[in-house]
Amino acid sequence: MSIDVLVLGLFVGCVNYLFRYLPLRLNRGQNVQNRRGAVTILLDSIGIASICALLVVSTAPDLIQHHQHVLPVVIGFTVLIASFYKLRTIIIPTLLSALSFGLALKLMSGG
Repeated sequence: MSIDVLVLGLFVGCVNYLFRYLPLRLNRGQNVQNRRGAVTILLDSIGIASICALLVVSTAPDLIQHHQHVLPVVIGFTVLIASFYKLRTIIIPTLLSALSFGLALKLMSGG
């Protein structure tokens, strides 16, 4: 087993854990009336965590071979996270991030 695969697995696992843990932790200070249950927050954050984990796993081999593709990947992640927290659904942000990644990659490749 390559050390790169191990590091990638640890990275994806940590990011996935943080996407599940941080919404629970950040929501702690709100009033009890306005607060959603911990299970609801956890289930809501699983969608974005799984999409981000899949995005990391699917783009890592490309990034290892082509270092110039870092910017389109970062743009895709940024669009995914920003649109998810704005819309609170996973379908539209996934499509928007794929579109933004593809457009950024196309523009950077010069065509």
